[in-house]
Amino acid sequence: MSDMPPTGATPPSMPPSGPRPEQRSGCLTAILLIVGIIMLLPGLCALFFGGLALTERHDEIGVLPFVLVGLAIGFAGVMLIWNVIRGFRS
Repeated sequence: MSDMPPTGATPPSMPPSGPRPEQRSGCLTAILLIVGIIMLLPGLCALFFGGLALTERHDEIGVLPFVLVGLAIGFAGVMLIWNVIRGFRS
């Protein structure tokens, strides 16, 4: 019975978990979102031209570096957009 608080007593409050992270300005968030969307375009082009290169039976490997760079830029755009959206929740 000694573990129970006396009647009418309020339980101790939890200490704050730490300082809250500073929020980004709305303008910066919008700019990051627009840049992320623009970065998706090379990724879409890389998917399109990479698909064309796979369906055509050519032995040209010259398009592969461009496809890989485009996919990398598109992936960076997806990660940037994900970071912007994740920043809204925290």
